Amino acid sequence: MKASGLVHRYGDNVDTDVIIPARYLNSSDPKELAEKCMIDIDADFVDRVQKGDIMVAGKNFGCGSSREHAPIAIKASGISCVIAETFARIFYRNSINIGLPIIECKEASQEIEAGDKVEVDFDSGIIYNITKKKEYKGQAFPEFMQRIIKAEGLINYINSK
Repeated sequence: MKASGLVHRYGDNVDTDVIIPARYLNSSDPKELAEKCMIDIDADFVDRVQKGDIMVAGKNFGCGSSREHAPIAIKASGISCVIAETFARIFYRNSINIGLPIIECKEASQEIEAGDKVEVDFDSGIIYNITKKKEYKGQAFPEFMQRIIKAEGLINYINSK
C-alpha cells in the first residue's frame, strides 16, 4: 500500500480541538466534518487540500480529547496519510480504527516542508520526499493494521470476516 501527495505542514501539539473544533461536533457526517477540518489553525486548508495529500506535523499530534471526529475529518478532507514525530496514543488508535494511515518518523517530520511532494510505502515504512530526493525510514505498518486500513476501518474489516 502506498500514499502520495503534496504536504500540508503543522507543528507540535496539534490537538483534536484544532483539528475539528468542538463547535462543529453537532454532526458526525464525514463530509461536514471535512469542511471544518483545521479551520482554526489553517483557515485555507479545506480550499487547498486535494485527494491524496499528506499531512506532516511535529510531536504529540492529535492530543486532547479522545473523539474520533478528528481523524474522520482529516481522512474525509482527502488526506491519505499523516506523518508526525509522535502521535497521542488514543488518536493513533482512532486513526487506525477509521482507516486513516498514520506513520511516526522523527526525521521526516522535522525535514519535510509544506508543498513538498511525498510518497509513503506502508509495507516498508519508507517515506520518500520526491521534491528533495530524500528518503526516511518510518515505522512500517504490521500486516493486520494494513488489512484494517484497506478495509477503510475496523468495523468494515470485522464485517468482512
